[in-house]
Order: sequence, then structure tokens, then C-alpha cells
Amino acid sequence: MSEQKQTPSSSERRVVIAGAGMAGVQTAVALREQGFTGPVTLIGAEPHQPYDRPPLSKAVLLGKAEDSAFDVDFAALDIDLRLGVEVTALRAADHEVDTERGPVPYDVLVVATGAHPLTLPGSEGVPGVHLLRTLDDAVRLGPVLERRHDVVVVGAGWIGAEFATAAREAGCAVTVVEAADRPLAGALPAEVTAPMRAWYAESGADLLTGARVAHLAPGEVRLSDGRVLPADAVVVGIGARPATDWLTGSGAALDPGGALTADDRLRTSLPDVYAVGDCASFPSARYGERLLVHHWDNALQGPRTVAADILGAAPEPYDPVPYFWSEQFGRFVQYAGHHAAADTLLWRGDPADAAWSVLWLREGTPVALLAVGRPRDLAQGRRLIEQRVPVDPVRAADPSVPLKAAVR
Repeated sequence: MSEQKQTPSSSERRVVIAGAGMAGVQTAVALREQGFTGPVTLIGAEPHQPYDRPPLSKAVLLGKAEDSAFDVDFAALDIDLRLGVEVTALRAADHEVDTERGPVPYDVLVVATGAHPLTLPGSEGVPGVHLLRTLDDAVRLGPVLERRHDVVVVGAGWIGAEFATAAREAGCAVTVVEAADRPLAGALPAEVTAPMRAWYAESGADLLTGARVAHLAPGEVRLSDGRVLPADAVVVGIGARPATDWLTGSGAALDPGGALTADDRLRTSLPDVYAVGDCASFPSARYGERLLVHHWDNALQGPRTVAADILGAAPEPYDPVPYFWSEQFGRFVQYAGHHAAADTLLWRGDPADAAWSVLWLREGTPVALLAVGRPRDLAQGRRLIEQRVPVDPVRAADPSVPLKAAVR
């Protein structure tokens, strides 16, 4: 009789995590916190100790901090941390991932490879063109700010606004070029972003909307309308794409945007393979559509679901209220929820003032909230969204009424 291969118990299985950003690190930590005692291997492409990304566009960029390494003792947690190792392929049938240093076997694989920033066509090889996604990117940009260069930022999204803020704080001359007709065009409705245009002027930055880059050359940016902008440095912030190219040929199901299509436990289409963070989309019963959330909070929350499912703890379906924040032009901007299917928009306060909020409702129930300098609105609104609590729209539109007091 041939010997049958025994399936290892949940505590003995080898868990390999591909990606050592927030999602990967938190998955490793969550496994240990929830009692997993088997081997855990965390593979990171960068040589640096795993670090947090939000400070890169703030403290690290401005030289107020050397790095933003996570305060995690990987040795004490018995996590095998392999840095400077890039995963190159997945062979699901063999339960192995290929890396530059050879194959790594797994019983359970967690894909947490994040996202790659999009590059501007024609920018390859042009001196002075930068991205801002990694610690090395922030370090390279530090001298640009120190020398108070003329800077052109391509893209008026979240990253573009945050970098423009830091560059103006450092004393750089800043021009922001945005192809759409307004800042944050891909994230928020026109009426909500309209007041934000003034933030750029107040800070001393020039915002050019409806402007497209036609050509990049050392020291200048040429726009499609013929204008030429002086540019000692160009910073490109036009979005990101899930880092899943290495999965080509693996059989893993991807959505049209290139993200791994995970289920409500963050399991992929491949056996024993999970996906978490910026590289994965998941079905939201709350919002009735599949979501791809490229934000810090998603990379913090998802790992808890993954760890619980690996341990067989039958977690609740993963269906968070998305949340993120941004610090730009002296303002603290927070957003919770997903407003795509909203039927009502309520203003709380005058957008000409320093603090205001916008609340989105669907059939009288809050589904999203944007708060500018009103953290209490965000905290209370987020709870109402999570609990699906209807509100009185008249009271909810009164900025003097706490949102929790506007409950119907």
C-alpha cells in the first residue's frame, strides 16, 4: 500500500506572505496574535526593514524622519523575514513561489504585493523625473526640496496634492498639471472638489487643469497646448496598478484592473492562496459591488480576516467601510465609505471656511462622508455608515447638530 501524504494541521502549515508592506506585515502579526504557531515566511522585494508608507510624503520627504520602519520585532515573533527578494512567479500546482533566490514552498500563500505607481509615457530615462511610492523615492526627492527647485507635479490626486504641499512648505516653486478639469477628479464629484482648487492658490502653487503633458525633457515640461514649464524636477502621481504581473500564467483570476479577485474571506480562485491590500479586490455586500481600495486602512483590516480564515476561525465576511485620510495645504481631509450609489448629497458647513463636511445618503441612510477639519463628523459619520443608521436630512445638513443627534 502506498503511503498517503498527510495534510498538515492548521498550526503546522507553512504560511508564506509575498509582500512586506503594511498588508504583509500585518498578516504575519495577526497570525501570531491569533495563535498561529506554524512557520511564517515574509518576503519583501525592498532591502529596507518593512516600513509604513504615509510618512513618506510628509516627515520622511521633508527630512523630519529618516525612515518609517514598523515597530515589529520579527525575530521575537519567529517570523522568517527575507528582504531584498522579489517574487517572480507562482506555481500553484506545486504550492511554490519562485523568487530570484530560488523556489519557496508553501502550504498557504498570502499575496500582499501591493501596487506599482503608473508612469508617464515618454518619461523613461528622462533625468529629474520621479515617482513617490517607496522609501528610496522619498530619499531621492529630499535633495530636490532642500535645493528649492522648480517642481512640476503631474496629477492632482491625493499623492500629487500631498507632494505639492510638502514642496511648497520647503520653498519650492510648484506647478501642478492635471489632465482632468479639476483636482481629485477620479475620486470625488465636481461640486465637492470645486472648493479644493483654491487650496492650491492659497499655498502658492499653480494648478493647471485640462492640461496634458506632451513631452518631457531635462529641465522642462512641454504641454499639449504648447506651453513650456520650467522643471528642475518632475514628480508623477497619476495613480497605481496592482502589482500582479508576476502572477501571469499562474491561473489566478484577475479583475479588469489587474487586481486579484478575492472572495469575502479574501481567498483567491487558487486553492490555499489569499490576497490582501492594494493588490486585491473584494465583493462588498454593503455597497453591492466589487471594491478595490488602495488605502492604508484596508491593508490594516484585511489581514485580520485572512489570519482568522487560515486558522479556521470562520471570520465574518470582509466588508469594511473604506477609510482614508490626507494632509494637504494645511488641512486634514478624511473620507469614509463609498459614495458611488448615493442619491443625496448634504453639505455640513460652508466650503469657503476652514472646516466643512459632505455627507452622502442612499434612501436616507449615510453611505459616505468627507470631512475637512471636522474629525468629529468623521468619527460619528463612520459609525452611522457602519451601522446603516438612517438620519433626518434636515438635521444632518446642520453643521451645528452632531451627526449622532441627527439619527431618525
